[in-house]
Amino acid sequence: MKPFDFSTFPILETDRFTLRRLLLTDAAEIYELRSDVEVAVLTGKAPYQSLNDATAYINKIDNLVNNNESIYWVIAEQETGPMIGAVCLWDFNPETRTIEMGYELLRAFQGKGIMLEVIPRILNYAFEVMGVQTIVAFPSSDNPPSIKLLERLGFDLVQEDHKNTHQGVPGMLTYTFSAPES
Repeated sequence: MKPFDFSTFPILETDRFTLRRLLLTDAAEIYELRSDVEVAVLTGKAPYQSLNDATAYINKIDNLVNNNESIYWVIAEQETGPMIGAVCLWDFNPETRTIEMGYELLRAFQGKGIMLEVIPRILNYAFEVMGVQTIVAFPSSDNPPSIKLLERLGFDLVQEDHKNTHQGVPGMLTYTFSAPES
């Protein structure tokens, strides 16, 4: 399998959204997403305290994308619209062709079917362009909307041992989705 190359960032489209690269101008939205105390508990991360935390995160993501170690799409209602959420793929295991997926939406946009539209586009890209075989997601059992989303998308709850690097997340579950048979 060929290594990933995100030097030309893949901008993806759905009927309502553009999935684009994260920019420093997204710092306010990253701060809003990452400073939410309830969300922080579900992800095992400390809530952000300032815009500087958000800027540092953006720089970290930019380095990961530039080094082809991760891909992080901002969800925007149009190409130049503000960030309303994100979906990322990282922690690729070339032996099993497995990659982890994470996603987040600003509270004002949750429960509107956005991820049901966006994530299938990401899955398609992962399977067809990146050559991934299995997508893994690790929601907390304390996050029923995330679990419901994964199940509606066709992910399966599994007991298999997938590399899980999340620390301090209550009731961590493992969901997988495999590439369709060709």
